[in-house]
Amino acid sequence: MVAREGQEERSGRSKGLKAVGLALVGALLLGAAAAGWAYWHLTGNIKSVDIDSALGDDRPARPVTAPSASPATSPVPTGALNLLVLGSDSRSGEENRELGGGDSGGARSDTAMVVHLDAGRTAATVVSIPRDTLVHRPACPLPSGGATREASGAMFNTAYELGGPVCAVKTVESLTGVRMDHYIEIDFSGFAELVDALGGVTVTTDVDIDDDRSHLHLDAGTHHLDGTQALGLARTRYGLESGSDLARIELQQKLVKALLERISATDLLTDPARLYQVADALTGSLTTDTGLDSLGELTRLGRSLGGLTAQDVRTLTMPVLPAPSDPNRVVADEPDATDLWKTLR
Repeated sequence: MVAREGQEERSGRSKGLKAVGLALVGALLLGAAAAGWAYWHLTGNIKSVDIDSALGDDRPARPVTAPSASPATSPVPTGALNLLVLGSDSRSGEENRELGGGDSGGARSDTAMVVHLDAGRTAATVVSIPRDTLVHRPACPLPSGGATREASGAMFNTAYELGGPVCAVKTVESLTGVRMDHYIEIDFSGFAELVDALGGVTVTTDVDIDDDRSHLHLDAGTHHLDGTQALGLARTRYGLESGSDLARIELQQKLVKALLERISATDLLTDPARLYQVADALTGSLTTDTGLDSLGELTRLGRSLGGLTAQDVRTLTMPVLPAPSDPNRVVADEPDATDLWKTLR
């Protein structure tokens, strides 16, 4: 009788342990499935363009550098890197009009920055190219076949309007003589979602901003901005006293540093729900070259910047002068502009 009770007790305990084990296995499988779905979803968010195939060998040469540390000693890349980062401003659709995008169709490259990461990835230089710069725009291949027309004295941002990312990269490489290793385009409406996912950004402005077009009205001083306000700050131009693109670039550079500081101060790894929200907003706003079009590649790039802080990022604007042909446009100030680009090669 006692033996039978012992057997039943052990049998019950065994069934209980088996149930717990099955539940744990089920939870692990569900977790793996959720992680797999999240990876698939976030990677699927990213749009990409095969810029290397489109441009072929008609580009500045890649710099010859010493090989970076091997995967055995460093799981992330450490070599110098140049990226073209564009902010594309869609002007179509009710949502974008509500965000201050105007009422004309299409998309424009309202923000262009060449980001140079030093070897070791412990310092970075961000050089803004004014959209109103008059440049030589090379002929660019089109996805549908044929090519855009070569033009001299063309506004810089027409390259993106006419030929998309491929022509933007080709024009920047023609202007700078610097090979762009990667291309990253951030949609401005998606940028607003990213700022909201991070809980906003804190920016200090030196002047009052009163811009009905970008829906932004701020007194000079420090402000914590939500996504819509941050987007307005990135777009504002006519609300500034000078109304110039150069003044807008100064605000955009402050916004970049504020965003870096916010990311550094937000411990996303301890908040998986917020981490996913930020990742979803970020990947949903991106178009990249095919070398960065997966969550794995973006994560690898991000991990290589783990030691980089806002204080390690230097922001500059390409040296420019008023264009002789049009006081509302600018041209590269030589030889200063060329000397700057040489430091990034």
